[in-house]
Amino acid sequence: MNGGDRPSFPPLFRGLEVEGAIDPFAKACAEAALGCDAGTIVHNVSADRLAAAIVFAPEVALEDAMAMLPACGVGFQNALGALAPPEVAVHLTWEGGILVNGASCGGLRAAASTGDPEAVPDWLVVGLAVPLIPDDPDAPGADPDRTSLYEEGCVEVEPGGLLEAWSRHTLVWINRWTEEGAGPLHAEWRGLAHGMGEEIALDRPDGPMQGTFVGIDERFGMLLRRGGKTRLLPLTDLLGG
Repeated sequence: MNGGDRPSFPPLFRGLEVEGAIDPFAKACAEAALGCDAGTIVHNVSADRLAAAIVFAPEVALEDAMAMLPACGVGFQNALGALAPPEVAVHLTWEGGILVNGASCGGLRAAASTGDPEAVPDWLVVGLAVPLIPDDPDAPGADPDRTSLYEEGCVEVEPGGLLEAWSRHTLVWINRWTEEGAGPLHAEWRGLAHGMGEEIALDRPDGPMQGTFVGIDERFGMLLRRGGKTRLLPLTDLLGG
């Protein structure tokens, strides 16, 4: 994608561009609630940020449909991995965070028409937001735990091209999940997961939680061990953005 060209998306996807301060995630949720087509990609590429959101119309229960969150994460890792210099390392956190060379660089979030894990949602939206430049361009690297794509050597990665690649790679994983089940996506995600096997801290609606991230179940729920007991945190806990 060059200049003012519109991004080109794979079949079954269609773009909806928004500008200015409009948040693609909020816009996608609103459009989904109004009954827009599944496969709508709302996007906003500005000078400092790439933001987009995909609308899904699942045909399975929410607890299974939430696999779209890791699918979109793996799709982004694959896309950036193909476009960025080879020394750029991209990993994913269970909560939807994106790490580039070990520092936080945006992330993904999800919302759905229902919070009932056993219900089939009318719609599910997965949003992506990635900073292109530092929050304070005059003080790059001021926060060593946070970064941006351009700080990590991705200046030559064209944001529109990255958006297109994200849609293509995500579609590959959606199709594999549909045709082959969760196994391949599960294996790919585990290879990109940050913090697995380590002591981690989570911000939970009911307060902070710490424990050892020992793995994920078949629905990508986190297995967190604490005090000799292992607790399952379902992926649906992340709904709400």
